[in-house]
Amino acid sequence: MRSVKKSLNWVKLAGIALATVVSCGAHADPVKLRFASFAPDTEQTFKTVFKPFAEAVNKDSGGTVQIELFPNGALGRNPVQQPQMVLDGIADIAWIVPSFSPGRFPETEVFELPGLFRDLQEATLVFTRLMASKKINPFEQFVPLGTFTTDPYSIHSRTPIRTLADLKGRKIRVSGSIEGETLRALGAVPIGMATTEVVEAIARGTIDGTTTHPSPLFDFGFVRVVNSHYFVKLGVLPIVMLMNKSKFDSLPKPAQDAIIKHSGMWTANLFNANITAYNAELVKRLADDPKRTLVTPSAADLASAQIAFNSVIKTWTEKSPRNKQLLELVQGELAAVRAGK
Repeated sequence: MRSVKKSLNWVKLAGIALATVVSCGAHADPVKLRFASFAPDTEQTFKTVFKPFAEAVNKDSGGTVQIELFPNGALGRNPVQQPQMVLDGIADIAWIVPSFSPGRFPETEVFELPGLFRDLQEATLVFTRLMASKKINPFEQFVPLGTFTTDPYSIHSRTPIRTLADLKGRKIRVSGSIEGETLRALGAVPIGMATTEVVEAIARGTIDGTTTHPSPLFDFGFVRVVNSHYFVKLGVLPIVMLMNKSKFDSLPKPAQDAIIKHSGMWTANLFNANITAYNAELVKRLADDPKRTLVTPSAADLASAQIAFNSVIKTWTEKSPRNKQLLELVQGELAAVRAGK
């Protein structure tokens, strides 16, 4: 009898232990995800898009995931290495500029073609819609959490640029190969260079200026070394938030649901609202500074620029049938966006 009671006690203790394990499992620590950004934590996209995204996911995941932000290049400062950092597990999520990694994301090149978009809002909507419809899929090893573009790039120099003719022979930093071809067609000498190297290169006179959109002028300090701003609208630059697909697939469903809920159009709308307002503020600051020269190209220069743009577009589309198809997809979606559809 005593043996039976002893056995029952062991069964009871085992049951309590099992219940404790199950209870602890229900309150397991969240999966921690590392979000890398090579930009400073004062950069506007970090403050108004990446940080709110992380906070929203952390709040809505039911304690299953915790996104930790690593700005200032804490996990790796080289913008070119960000995609590989995600694939290698150094980071789980990263801010990636596709054009900094030539050949890795070829289908995003279409957005860099000059003269297609009026502003970042319509370009970001087109990019996000085409990704959602899966008509383009440049990120097979990743889960895209945010797909954005900059405003059309313009040219900013340490010496005056008032006309297209002033670009002839100028060494201008570019972000990618399409932009390089565009500058070459306009008479400049394109120099490939990462964002983080631009200020020193201009200060030393290695280059004369850079292409960029408004926010890096201030966020990365370009404004300290340039004072001439030539607002010819070049192509836009795609920028993306990408997550390692294998890591995403390993997450519990509540974590996946929270991430998807705050991805795609959610991040696109946040980006469009905040960065559009920020860029407008920055352009006004430039215009209010009497030490700066801001130039909008004349009608004649715009016509000449468009001839150069058309030649770049023609050369790119003739490289492959897929390039031609990508341009048609972008133009079709852009027409829908402009029609309010």
